Amino acid sequence: MKLRAVLCIPLLVCPPSCIHMTRVFVYGTLKKGQPNSYRMFDSGNGRAEFLASACTTQKYPLVIASKHNIPFLLNIPGQGHRVQGEIYRVDDQMLKFLDAFEGVPTMYQRTLVKLEVKEWVGEAEGEERPSAGSITEAFVYSTTAYQPNWPSLPNYESYDSYGGHGLEYVTREARD
Repeated sequence: MKLRAVLCIPLLVCPPSCIHMTRVFVYGTLKKGQPNSYRMFDSGNGRAEFLASACTTQKYPLVIASKHNIPFLLNIPGQGHRVQGEIYRVDDQMLKFLDAFEGVPTMYQRTLVKLEVKEWVGEAEGEERPSAGSITEAFVYSTTAYQPNWPSLPNYESYDSYGGHGLEYVTREARD
């Protein structure tokens, strides 16, 4: 009778507290009620948790451009408006999905931005819950790769695909 050696390796389960999470600020089609918001909650893309509503501490031009009416945050600090949006905490899988979805690094670039909290509703990651008016940081998808006329387009403080501007976002599924 032959004996076989069996190697047993204990399975390490990583509790949620050790999963690396990153804060991301969304201002366009990924916000609640907008055409791509479902992507933030699709577990196949990763994990995302809504934390807060906030606005940028600096002004930026938020424009609607291209034949698909895409919202772009132009990386031109000091111009435009303080932009309204939402802060999410995302895992590495969701961050990779968002980078691909946003076309990093060619269409958008992921950069750190300072934000003023409007209302914090999520968990505070072991620290005191930020109060309204406090300053925090998150990554934002902004662009330096824009057409020369984009800075002169109308600027928005808050994006809504269904807003009075009449420039409804064309979903990826509806594009030619």
